[in-house]
Amino acid sequence: MVKDFPFEISPMFEGERIRKDGLHVELAGPKSKGFELVQAAKMNEVEDGKVTLIGPDISEMEEGKTYPYAMIYYIAGEHVETDVESIVERRNHDFQNYIHGYMHLNQRYDIWVRIGKEAMSKGLSSLKQIAQATMMLFKNELPFIERIEAVYITDIAEIEKRMEEAKKTYDLRDARTRDLHEEDVDTFYGCTLCQSFAPTNVCVITPDRVSLCGAINWFDGRAAAMTDPEGPQFAIKKGEVLDLVGGEYSGVNELAAKLSGGAYNRIKLHSFFEYPHTSCGCFEVVGFFMPEVDGIGWVNRDFNGTAPNGLPFSTMAGQTGGGKQVVGFLGIGINYFRSPKFIQADGGWNRTVWMPKFLKDRVSGSIPQEIIDAIATEEDVTNIDKLKAFLIKHKHPVVARWKDEKEVATSKEVPTETTQVQDVLHLSGGTGGGIKIILSNAKITIDKIIVKRK
Repeated sequence: MVKDFPFEISPMFEGERIRKDGLHVELAGPKSKGFELVQAAKMNEVEDGKVTLIGPDISEMEEGKTYPYAMIYYIAGEHVETDVESIVERRNHDFQNYIHGYMHLNQRYDIWVRIGKEAMSKGLSSLKQIAQATMMLFKNELPFIERIEAVYITDIAEIEKRMEEAKKTYDLRDARTRDLHEEDVDTFYGCTLCQSFAPTNVCVITPDRVSLCGAINWFDGRAAAMTDPEGPQFAIKKGEVLDLVGGEYSGVNELAAKLSGGAYNRIKLHSFFEYPHTSCGCFEVVGFFMPEVDGIGWVNRDFNGTAPNGLPFSTMAGQTGGGKQVVGFLGIGINYFRSPKFIQADGGWNRTVWMPKFLKDRVSGSIPQEIIDAIATEEDVTNIDKLKAFLIKHKHPVVARWKDEKEVATSKEVPTETTQVQDVLHLSGGTGGGIKIILSNAKITIDKIIVKRK
């Protein structure tokens, strides 16, 4: 037991899950709003150790309910600059999961926190205790932080007021890598921050591929590796280019094999089907292959409906995560949509057939104008059959693929409800001669499909 805190604090609690039967309250997440933000400040602007709480404390919250939640940290120190903001911010996920009875997931404006009944029964009574413990860990683990102050918010009006400014900060960070590409550098960066939840995941961050959580770009990874050499972000020598289009590099393969414990030994950073990047659990978006149309759909974490394949984000995320290479599903950060190398090995935007309207609108500036109207949303289609008709009507490029192959995947049963069925789809294609896709909780039968890489 750490002195002055009514809960244990240890890395051993990383990966702890709080289920519904052990839940006291839920903060932010899919049913509410929230964000986390770190901002650099001058020494005289930060009152070290101060915690301000705006809104009701957990002792005033009703058990079993969900509340909004935002965490803002102001940090100062001789070596604290804006470059380290996102790195410190991402470590909030790391350090808060050291707290027994407190579960932190995701990042930025997708945070999701659960506080357990057991922690409350042992004396946890205020979010200020959480803030104080987190700030203690920040200063202990990141010595360049000399002063730190926290503002925690559970008032929805205040969160909404500050949310737009937070999003502007995130966007400014993301814009920094727009004109830098993989061929311009000889070093990439890796992150194993999510290995507590996904033991074999190794997130590879390049100028053309943001972290899966969306919180760390190439510049952030460089800053993190320099300021905290023993931390979860580190340099990767990219090595020899093995597949320029697929994004395969010898240095990435070597490190992935080592840090994944040999679970896999090849990664193609820009491929959906062949040795795809692993997916942790904090990814902002999950991609899913729909063999019936030979196209790929994408669904963001905030989308509450079901995709044309009949599945919600949560089901597909469960299939995708855990640090596995899953052919047919892929977790990504939203900023990857803006990359000129976006799944270029498998058609990029010309293979994308469906996205929620919110997500499509958000990245519309990066979608080629000649295809933007041919990508369907939930307002256009609700199932595979309607999606097929939409793609034909709008002359989507995937329709030409059907004609090229003369054989199109057909579905005898369009998934309209989830069942406890696991079907295995075998697809031709790839270097190994065959690709296997496992769809959990989906009732779907495929006659035949041919995957052709162009």
